[in-house]
Amino acid sequence: MVKEFSLGFGDKELKVTLPEEQVINVVEGKPANAISDIAAAVKEALANPIDSPPLKEVVTPGDTVAIIASDITRQWIKHDQFLPVLLDELNAAGIPDSAIKLVVALGAHRHHTDQENILVYGQETVSRIEIVQSHAPTEEDFVYVGKTSRGVDTYFNKHVVNADKVILTGGIVYHLMAGFGGGRKAVMPGISGYATIQGNHSFCLHDVVGQGVSPHCISGKLEGNNMHEDMTEMAELLKPAFLLNVVFNAEGKFSRFVAGHWYTAWLEGTRTVERIFGVPITAKADLVIASAGGFPKDINLYQGSKTIDNAFMATKEDGVIILLLECRDIMEPPDFSSWFNYESLYDREVALREGFTVPGFIAVKCGLMAKQIPHIVVTLPENKAFIEKAGMIAVTTLEEAMAIAEEKLGRKDYTITVMAHAANTVPILQG
Repeated sequence: MVKEFSLGFGDKELKVTLPEEQVINVVEGKPANAISDIAAAVKEALANPIDSPPLKEVVTPGDTVAIIASDITRQWIKHDQFLPVLLDELNAAGIPDSAIKLVVALGAHRHHTDQENILVYGQETVSRIEIVQSHAPTEEDFVYVGKTSRGVDTYFNKHVVNADKVILTGGIVYHLMAGFGGGRKAVMPGISGYATIQGNHSFCLHDVVGQGVSPHCISGKLEGNNMHEDMTEMAELLKPAFLLNVVFNAEGKFSRFVAGHWYTAWLEGTRTVERIFGVPITAKADLVIASAGGFPKDINLYQGSKTIDNAFMATKEDGVIILLLECRDIMEPPDFSSWFNYESLYDREVALREGFTVPGFIAVKCGLMAKQIPHIVVTLPENKAFIEKAGMIAVTTLEEAMAIAEEKLGRKDYTITVMAHAANTVPILQG
């Protein structure tokens, strides 16, 4: 018996027929309801929070409030649809708009334009409250608040430190270094100083130079993840008063709001993410065939890196990965593609240790994964040189990829896992 699979590739679908008895896992996200009345869901979460009194009892008339919100690189969080509800609830609790500041959690990203503030937070929010931007390299905006147990000096934005009450907002997803996004990430890197971010992010790298990345800082892992644990200590130094985070379903629609204690409410949200996007697998496979799910998730290799990371987690050590990544904008973004200009993976890693960036980390991690397990990338013909520079094998058809994979595996009776939406689905090995 054979089974046909349809896999996204840019705007198209590529089909592959596989022997059914060899396919051991088909990794797909689970359906999750979408919230129809967003305002009602937000109010419900704020009134019935996790491990915290309701928001109206957390703030007191006379308080100044700082709301930390993600920047334009996290536009998918759709802050514009829930921030006005949060502001209304603060008003009802005796906090006027004039006592509220929104702090843009840029981390080390560039400043927003006024237009981008409207785009990300909505015209209503921009019209109602003051917006300040936390830009890590602007040293005079940061104050020292203490040192973590791992020795990282912690500097936070003064607007946040000076507020009577701090509210964290954000979206929770799997994160390939911190285990999960959201929660404490609003604080670190969101409103942290540059040296603090570099100090925390260094935990993603292996203790030994030349060994690449830490095996503990991976998607879905919190326990023993030094980066996450250090971030959590930093957030504890700030003692945020409240949290409002959102979880989306596989279609990118609001699925759940969690509110309350800055850590435990967020942790509850991560469990929802696991239920929707964490897919149990019975065993790792010899061959993993993974598609990002088509455009825009495969617009470039940087976006495609989530697919690579998730596919790698499902593959045996002596296996092979086939990736369907069209990559119509292969050289974008330059702060990622430029990392492949180093002569060797070692040079790339050394440069990353000297000045950490997330795109650099992903470039190093992609290189290490491709060195361990052959990556065969079905892509556009013009991408061949770049894909090879990244340490992968470039082909233009799925048939060609299957032939190379069989040759590398050296047999016909290999096991297969198919991941049609690998950008979003994280395989979780049972037992």
